[in-house]
Amino acid sequence: MAAMGKKRGAVKQTDDQAVKKAKTENGEDGNSTKVQPTTQRTAMEDKRKKRRNERRKMQKKLKKQMQREGAPLPKPAETPEENPEESEDDDSEEEEQEAPAPVTREDPLPLHGGKWTNKQRCLVFCSRGVSYRARHLMNDLKMLMPHAKAESKMHKKENIQLINEMCEMKNCNKCVYLEARKKMDLYMWVSNVPHGPCVKFLVENVHTMGELKLTGNCLKGARPIVTFDKSFDEHPHWSLVKELFTQTFSTPYHHPKSQPFVDHVYTFSVVDDRIWFRNYQIVDEKGSLAEVGPRFVLNPIRMFGGSFGGPTLYQNPHYKSPNEIRRAMRRLKGDKYTNRVLAKKALQERKTDETYPIDPTDEVFATPRDEADSEDEKPSQKKNKRRRKKN
Repeated sequence: MAAMGKKRGAVKQTDDQAVKKAKTENGEDGNSTKVQPTTQRTAMEDKRKKRRNERRKMQKKLKKQMQREGAPLPKPAETPEENPEESEDDDSEEEEQEAPAPVTREDPLPLHGGKWTNKQRCLVFCSRGVSYRARHLMNDLKMLMPHAKAESKMHKKENIQLINEMCEMKNCNKCVYLEARKKMDLYMWVSNVPHGPCVKFLVENVHTMGELKLTGNCLKGARPIVTFDKSFDEHPHWSLVKELFTQTFSTPYHHPKSQPFVDHVYTFSVVDDRIWFRNYQIVDEKGSLAEVGPRFVLNPIRMFGGSFGGPTLYQNPHYKSPNEIRRAMRRLKGDKYTNRVLAKKALQERKTDETYPIDPTDEVFATPRDEADSEDEKPSQKKNKRRRKKN
């Protein structure tokens, strides 16, 4: 019964194996795994020395890095009283509760260095049916704006309010949307998503970088200087456009895709109630400039309080839609025909049967003999002509 109480598969130990096991536990065997107290103490001291040396090295690296960055050095920790017994106890506690070493970087810090605070992202895309010129203009704007994000073309029949959701999915707070109509008219929406405001422009006189082939050139991703005309501060609607453009077209400081250089200038000037855009390269420190491109003119139509909608803040009274302009041109061409018909009628009305006044008394002295003489003279003249021909 006692044998049945034991586990199945158990093997009985022999006397020699039991003796060896007792020796190894007591440390009598030469090949025992138990370490003597003297050797164990020396190993612990070596570990402590290594840790101290590593801490000193880490502190030196941190001090050098703080001196390079110009940050204030941390205060030295209070040194405890020198007591060997307490130090050994502290070391044993530190071994039990080892804090992770501070993370240091031997490599140089990244470009943003943790200072990228202005998280402006702009969504730049267009609608379907745009011309090649508008598509090239959109690509030029993406090249000039390193903080821009792309999106596929939007269908015209979709509601324009869907752009707010697209910006939210792309994590963008600014949007530049190019809308094409009739394959000839181009409109630009510049909006602050999602609370607004937004401005709708008619884009005129578009000239892209590839079309102009100018001598100027600038580094891709470089930060520009955004300048505005004095007239932007004279009226409130222009000041609103100025603030919207500065947040949309200026490159955020320390953006990961930007370069730490300033080598070109954006100019926005108001002429004839329109905004003229130019991009120049800074050639020298003296201020000489060379145009890079692109060029376009923005004719403001309306300003809304919300993003792609909302109450109207300003409406341009001088704006004329391109449909009205084309209709006026057709009227001018149609007026040419009407003017020609009216001129003919006026000429006929001015004409009279008598070119000069005739006195009716002149026919009183006309006699029938004179008429007969005139008839006789006519055949004689014919005979003379025949004789001349024969001769």
